[in-house]
Amino acid sequence: MPQIIFLPHPELCPDGAVLEAEEGATVLDVALQNGIGIEHACEKSCACTTCHVVIKEGFDSLDESDELEDDMLDKAWGLEPESRLGCQAIVKDENLVVEIPKYTVNQVSEGH
Repeated sequence: MPQIIFLPHPELCPDGAVLEAEEGATVLDVALQNGIGIEHACEKSCACTTCHVVIKEGFDSLDESDELEDDMLDKAWGLEPESRLGCQAIVKDENLVVEIPKYTVNQVSEGH
């Protein structure tokens, strides 16, 4: 069973975490099921950027992002080449190392 290694995040996961992940699960679902409260304002429908994560290792094992996800990611804070939306990044058979960005853009709560 693959693992997702979440790097430390000062608020959501201060000590980091190593989590077992079922193939076919999303990075966001694995985080939420294990008490890592990554924001997901659009309820996992690929309509915002609040679940933006950076895949530090294992990026190439993920399916390519589609046009909708790419359009959303263009609006994310701290975008990197290995950025994905946690609700769209589906775990395959490789371990992943994931960084949760320090900031997120929540257009609903920020009134944009």
